[in-house]
Amino acid sequence: VLRNIPNILTALRLAASPALVALLWRGHDYAALIVFVIAGATDALDGYLAKRFNLQSRFGRYMDPAADKLLMLTSFIALTVLGVTPIWLTALVITRDAAIVIGIGLAHLWALPVRATPSFLGKVSTAVQVSYVGLMLLLLTFDIHARLLISTAEIAVAAFTLASGLGYAQIWLRAATHSRRPA
Repeated sequence: VLRNIPNILTALRLAASPALVALLWRGHDYAALIVFVIAGATDALDGYLAKRFNLQSRFGRYMDPAADKLLMLTSFIALTVLGVTPIWLTALVITRDAAIVIGIGLAHLWALPVRATPSFLGKVSTAVQVSYVGLMLLLLTFDIHARLLISTAEIAVAAFTLASGLGYAQIWLRAATHSRRPA
């Protein structure tokens, strides 16, 4: 049973995405905020348990980042539909993630020497995105209007998302260029 706890936590995080959207759609902002916080806690806990007790699994290796991405993407889309997040920001986040997935797929297809591991800047970008969603949910829950704070948060998300996307593009292009050179 202990061996499956990280995977169970990941599955709960997968279920959190549609729950968060449904709660936001119905105007249950406080409950949506709680679901988001619990999803974040399960992410931290499953990672800790998997590493600390050597409980990594093939399922967890693929589904943990997928659960994280699903939660972020559905959160951004839901916040955009509700008019909280501008569409250009959500489009940027989705475009970066789609470009990474396409880049990894092409690297695999073309046998390029690219590892599918997150970069430091990618991790920072994800942390900024998570913080942004949490902040927007908090402001929405307590009906706080802080335009300067929101604008600053949007700029931070855009800057880190763009920078990490360009960083990944550079890694991919470097691998593509080096593998195509004649020996």
